[in-house]
Amino acid sequence: MTPDEIEGLSFSIIDKEAGQHPFSNEQWQIVRRMIHTSADFEYIKNIRFHDMAVENGLAAIRSGTTIVTDTEMARTGIRKKELADFGCRVECFINDPEVVKKAQLEKSTRAKAAVDAAINLTGAGIYVVGNAPTSLMRLLELVRQGKAAPALVIGLPVGFVNAAESKAMLIETDLPFISNIGRKGGSNLAAAVVNALAIMAVNPV
Repeated sequence: MTPDEIEGLSFSIIDKEAGQHPFSNEQWQIVRRMIHTSADFEYIKNIRFHDMAVENGLAAIRSGTTIVTDTEMARTGIRKKELADFGCRVECFINDPEVVKKAQLEKSTRAKAAVDAAINLTGAGIYVVGNAPTSLMRLLELVRQGKAAPALVIGLPVGFVNAAESKAMLIETDLPFISNIGRKGGSNLAAAVVNALAIMAVNPV
C-alpha cells in the first residue's frame, strides 16, 4: 500500500469506530487527524474549539500568516508544502541565541523567553503550543497586557505541571483557540492540528 492508501484506510477506520460525534465537518478533519496521530479516541471527548477557531485559522493561513511553534518537534512536524502556497512561514525561537541568553539572565525558561521573541518579531499569527505550559501562560499574559492578539492559539501542552491548568486558562478566554482538557497533548498533536488546517486551506471540505 502507498502512504496515501494507508492514510485513507486509517481515516476510514477512525470514521467507523468514532461513529456519531458532535463536530462540524471542518472540526472533524482536525479531530480525526489528532486521533490518527495518537491512536487515542479520547480526544473526541476532551477537545475544545472556540466558535471562530477554524474560520480564523483558515483565514490566517490563506493570508500568509506566520506560524510560531514552541518546539522544534512541532515545527518539523508541520507540513510546509500546503503552507508555502500561501506564503506562510513556520518559526520556532526556542534555540535562538538571544532567547537562550535572556532566559539565563532572567533565570526563566527558554519557552517563556521564546514567546517574547515571537511577539516582537511576528506580531499576530498562529501560535502553536504542544509542549511547554510556560509558553501558553506567557502568551496569555501578553494578551491580557494588550501586547499580543493571535489569530489562533493551538494550545496542547502535555504533562503534569500546569499543562491542564494552562489549557483551562486558554479555554476561559475570548481568544480563538483549539485546545483540550486534561494532561494529554504534545507537539505531534499540535502539528497535526496545523496540518489539518493547512490541507483544508488548500482543499476546502
